[in-house]
Amino acid sequence: MAKKMMAAVLIMSVFLGFACTAKAQDPGPYEGDWVADVVEAVLPSVVNISSMKTVVYQSPLFSDPFFREFFGGGLAPQERVQRALGSGVIISEDGYIITNNHVVGGADKVEVRLSDERVFAAQIIGTDPKSDVAIIKIDTGVLPAIKVGDSSNLRIGSFVLAVGNPFGLEQTVTMGIISALGRSGLGITDYENFIQTDAAINPGNSGGALVNMKGELIGINTAILSRTGGSVGIGFAIPINLVMGIKKSIELYGEVVRGWLGVTVQEITPKIAEALALQTTRGVLISEVTKGSPAEKGGIRQGDVIVSLDGKPVHNSAAMRFLVSEHLPGSSIKVEVIRDGRPKTLSVTIGDLAKAQEPEEKLIIEDNRFLEGATVADITPATRETLEIGEEVEGVLVIAVRDNSAAARTGLRPGDVIVQINRQKTVGLKAFEAVLEGLTGRKMSISLYRQGMVMTLTIVR
Repeated sequence: MAKKMMAAVLIMSVFLGFACTAKAQDPGPYEGDWVADVVEAVLPSVVNISSMKTVVYQSPLFSDPFFREFFGGGLAPQERVQRALGSGVIISEDGYIITNNHVVGGADKVEVRLSDERVFAAQIIGTDPKSDVAIIKIDTGVLPAIKVGDSSNLRIGSFVLAVGNPFGLEQTVTMGIISALGRSGLGITDYENFIQTDAAINPGNSGGALVNMKGELIGINTAILSRTGGSVGIGFAIPINLVMGIKKSIELYGEVVRGWLGVTVQEITPKIAEALALQTTRGVLISEVTKGSPAEKGGIRQGDVIVSLDGKPVHNSAAMRFLVSEHLPGSSIKVEVIRDGRPKTLSVTIGDLAKAQEPEEKLIIEDNRFLEGATVADITPATRETLEIGEEVEGVLVIAVRDNSAAARTGLRPGDVIVQINRQKTVGLKAFEAVLEGLTGRKMSISLYRQGMVMTLTIVR
């Protein structure tokens, strides 16, 4: 018993000695009022945002073409007001504010409440649903802009503060650390490279600030991973470098412009790494190069393994897609590949993703009880690359679905590929139109390719 007590005392002494030494070397963020000083500097730059959007609602019964014709137009559409609350961060003294697209996107009216309780109407300057970033502006005097940091050199374990208006509780501050970097594949946005933090983030924090202990803005709080809707210590923020790149693109072009490489890639498994004599599974294997694309013009070949872009490591396909999208069309980047077991550096001039994705022809579907309100088009090579649609998938791409339309009630979503209707293949827009014209009856079976899976829906109307 005495030996056990002595061992416990010895262990405790060693632990206390280590703790004292660690404290002496690094006082940490809790020393004095350091954190309070950072909060005091940051709070005036974080605002409360409320938005209102009028949605036209039509009864499902009277949106059917048959009933519209029979009843002479049916009942008048009803209007409903949707409201959203969130946060925002002032990034310039002349009134530019960063927030999330899901807070203000499509809003008819946006109001901003400052930390001093003043309220201003805001103008939406630009939105990007694919990254969930929005830029708004208020016109007033000089505003307290936050210091903008650099999210390219963040470290896991660094202390951070999340500032926002969770559940409408204004000017709330929580503290935590950076739990992970480069999170992707979560299905939150199309372009994901999230900072993960355990600083408590709750509904209403969206668009708020994630700051380092220098009071610099390093991210925009966006989402949480939770089964209850409340914080469980897994929150995500958009890196500020991505946000500022989107702001620059909107300023230059009036819209978000992204780069395009023109390759189809696959992840490197241990077996592929062994077969190619690679030392690691990091990187992406080029399975196809689009004809006439920037990749082909730059000398990238099928079978190459891309390991870095402009010196930034490519860990997987999501990382490569994100890194390419950061570059503006016309910019030249260095692409490091492994070819036949040897490293090789290529110079590639980045293309314009939007132009490459633009279909030559599209069809807006009207007067169809199942698909009215959908817009479809042929699948372009750039779209296949962006949405990771394999060449074996043949059909037409749904590029838009109008709210409260028959297509929306059928379950169509933008990004779906319609591969069959009533067991008839819809390979291309012309074949799709022919199948659509031959539809009869009140029952339809539609096969969709969605996010790597094929699903079949049977609708009766």
